[in-house]
Amino acid sequence: MKYICCVFLVLSLLACGQGKKYHKSESKTELASSSAIVAILDFQEELNLEYKDPETSPLPDRYRKNFDGLEFFKPDTNYIIVAKFERTPDAVPFLLATTTSRKTEELLYGIAHFELNGQEHELEIYQSLGLLDQEEYEDYLFLPFLDETNGEETYGGGRYIDLTIPEGETITIDFNRAYNPYCAYNKKYSCPLVPRQNCLKTKVIAGVKDFIKK
Repeated sequence: MKYICCVFLVLSLLACGQGKKYHKSESKTELASSSAIVAILDFQEELNLEYKDPETSPLPDRYRKNFDGLEFFKPDTNYIIVAKFERTPDAVPFLLATTTSRKTEELLYGIAHFELNGQEHELEIYQSLGLLDQEEYEDYLFLPFLDETNGEETYGGGRYIDLTIPEGETITIDFNRAYNPYCAYNKKYSCPLVPRQNCLKTKVIAGVKDFIKK
């Protein structure tokens, strides 16, 4: 980035020396896209720092010692979706199976309706009732999903996205923030299984890729 800025500065000085005053400014759309990509890269950096830290990493020591970062798809703003959010106030809590004998108590909080890759989709979004007594999770929503990259580019068991309760009738889903369950790295963890109704009939080329054990 510093190299690019230096090149831009030299070119600007040359242009001024020739008496030219042509300055191309970014459009609002370009600025918004740039800001979104920066936010995605920040998310990736924070996730890598979490996985490097022995206090917060799900990685066993034998993998963390040589860990140099997760594999991500290239940031793509086409995978930032503003979905219609259909709340489900009459939903009844249910038990969601995990990779172990444990079950988590979930509530279907709402359904997201959106278009992706030229197709209409919907995904169920849950509220994890076991976390409500923790202040930092008061507005937390849980989106587990499967797609057609599972078992190939991405973890076979699906991925998760963390969301917050929206104020209006839409919810923003950034698939660039999709991450793997901890059990993709370490079998000692108990991870909620993705309900089959949350299987997308398309490829989500965004977020964290499968973990290759080295």
